[in-house]
Amino acid sequence: MLPSVLRTFVPLIAGWIIVGLTGLGFSADSGSVQTAIAFAVAAAYYLLFRLVERAVEKFNGPAWVKGAAGALLGYARPPQYSSMDDVTELVRQSRR
Repeated sequence: MLPSVLRTFVPLIAGWIIVGLTGLGFSADSGSVQTAIAFAVAAAYYLLFRLVERAVEKFNGPAWVKGAAGALLGYARPPQYSSMDDVTELVRQSRR
C-alpha cells in the first residue's frame, strides 16, 4: 500500500511546489482557482512521469530512466496488485 500512497501524494506535493515556485496560480484571486491550477499541474506531473515509465517498459529503454521516473513519483516501481479475476474470492476477502 505504501507505493500507492506515495505515488498519490508525491505528485500532489510536486504540483503544489511547481505552482508555488513558478507563480502559475498566484495571479488568480480565488483560492479555489489556485487549488485547481495546482491539481492540474500535479495531474500533468503524474501523467508525464507515468508515461515515461510505460514507454521505457514498452520499448525496452534504459532501466535507470524508468527508475528515475518512478522515483520522481515517490516510489521507483509501480505498485503490484493481485489479480482481481476471481469475484468469489474478492467477496470472501471483503467479509473478513
